[in-house]
Amino acid sequence: MPKKKRSGRFVYWTPRILSIAFILFLALFSLDVFDSCQGVFDCALGLFMHNIPSLVLLVILLISWRYEIVGGIAFILAGLLFIVLSVFRVVMSSPVEWYMLVWTLQIAGPAFLIGILFLIGWRRRKKRKQGLGNS
Repeated sequence: MPKKKRSGRFVYWTPRILSIAFILFLALFSLDVFDSCQGVFDCALGLFMHNIPSLVLLVILLISWRYEIVGGIAFILAGLLFIVLSVFRVVMSSPVEWYMLVWTLQIAGPAFLIGILFLIGWRRRKKRKQGLGNS
């Protein structure tokens, strides 16, 4: 297989696979709802509420599968939104410690990486289409 074809497949599949892993990772945080639920309805509602970010990212991933620009912009904005909300919450409740920033970047970092990879894939596809149109 030519090197260019392999790198194209890598750029195509990596953000999609990382997105799935990232969404599943975020969904794991919702499992703490079972520690405090009082009944089936309470558990279902808590599970749904905790998984709203994962569900939103899943919808974004489904759209991004075809339109990579959407994934690039949305995942980067999701990372930025998470940082802003985390910093705002910490500043309002307690003094800011260095480890809080590191923890925030551990969640936002993969979102940035996924967004950048989607943008790289979008740009490569755009260049390829322009190259075919000029032939």
